[in-house]
Amino acid sequence: MERKKSAKNTVANRDIESRLAKVAPLVRGLLAEPSGNDDIPYHRVIVKSLTHKEARDFAASDKRDDLESCPVPLKRTEIPPLYANALEYDASAEELRKQLGAAIKDYFKTHGSKPQLVLLPGVGILYVEETAKTGLPLENEVALVTGAAGAIGSGICTALLEKGCHVAATDLPGKHLDSLVNELKEPAADHIIGIGLDVTNRDSVTDGFNAVSRIWGGVDIVIANAGIPLIASLIEMDLDDFRKLEKVNVEGTLLTLSEAGRHLRLQGTGGDIVVISTKNVFAPGARFGAYSATKAAVHQLGRIASLELAEFGIRVNMVAPDAVFSAGKRQSGLWQKIGPDRMRHKGIVDEKGLQEYYRNRNLLKARVTAQHVANAVLFFVTRQTPTTGVTIPVDGGLPDATPR
Repeated sequence: MERKKSAKNTVANRDIESRLAKVAPLVRGLLAEPSGNDDIPYHRVIVKSLTHKEARDFAASDKRDDLESCPVPLKRTEIPPLYANALEYDASAEELRKQLGAAIKDYFKTHGSKPQLVLLPGVGILYVEETAKTGLPLENEVALVTGAAGAIGSGICTALLEKGCHVAATDLPGKHLDSLVNELKEPAADHIIGIGLDVTNRDSVTDGFNAVSRIWGGVDIVIANAGIPLIASLIEMDLDDFRKLEKVNVEGTLLTLSEAGRHLRLQGTGGDIVVISTKNVFAPGARFGAYSATKAAVHQLGRIASLELAEFGIRVNMVAPDAVFSAGKRQSGLWQKIGPDRMRHKGIVDEKGLQEYYRNRNLLKARVTAQHVANAVLFFVTRQTPTTGVTIPVDGGLPDATPR
């Protein structure tokens, strides 16, 4: 009996989560205020949710106008709630958008403002979180970063947080992701969350995006960064090893782009996708064929996404770095794997010498850092120019590798 009850509760909870992941981005998009700026057309809000039994009961009760009965943390809310009792959760996203849009429009006519509280019978409560006005360029923006626990990924997460963004750091679950989130929680507080996500698994990618929508209401920025390397000549390369790279680098990026496009379109306020490419797309390296070929496919997917998503106000751009060895104390997994081979083939005795080799081969003699890569990402996501479908090289100047 208890087992049946538990199974029934699990199914009910999944239904609630599914409905919330569908409705929250629609509500968040409809609550965004037009900015009058063509490059950054909306001022967004953070939309949080309460789905526990008390919240569901309140959303469905005849005491819903008695805000003193509203669940914590909403007891001090003074603006009347919007009661969305006529939603057809099984309807298409466009039909739901029409239903919610009409309800919010009617609410505005009555109250002179958009609602801060939305009651969803059978689901719970959505509410706009009161956030301090920081003036930072990514205030109330939400980003999802794949491959966040590596050197480049962690550098990007840090930079986004510094600009006021809410960041969902995603990577394979484990100590690397946990340690990153713990490092960033002290300066970032509730602006950072960690989500275990396998980019090669469609359900995992979908669940990751849905989790962000349930926590903050939606996603505005997606950084497709996850990838793995392989050192092997074409003659000696094992086909299964190549297929592993293809699955992570190409299929993982495809699934990320697909889900990013779906969520950003659902929200309806545009957005930004940045694909972390590599100099090897333009100047491949010997014994690095699998990585170079799969990343070239990744780069092309990004360009295609820019063509397909532009009509929805979604910009897709690429950043192509070279030789990023670390971000602070966090080492690059790529270079930990390929470094010994590169040192052996170039007659270099230690990692310091390897870093100097890559530094001296670029025109500027520059050490390329994760911060440099993050700066290029910020250029795109803060919309400094009306740009989509292009690449910023972050390599110190490599004439053979720069698409200038």
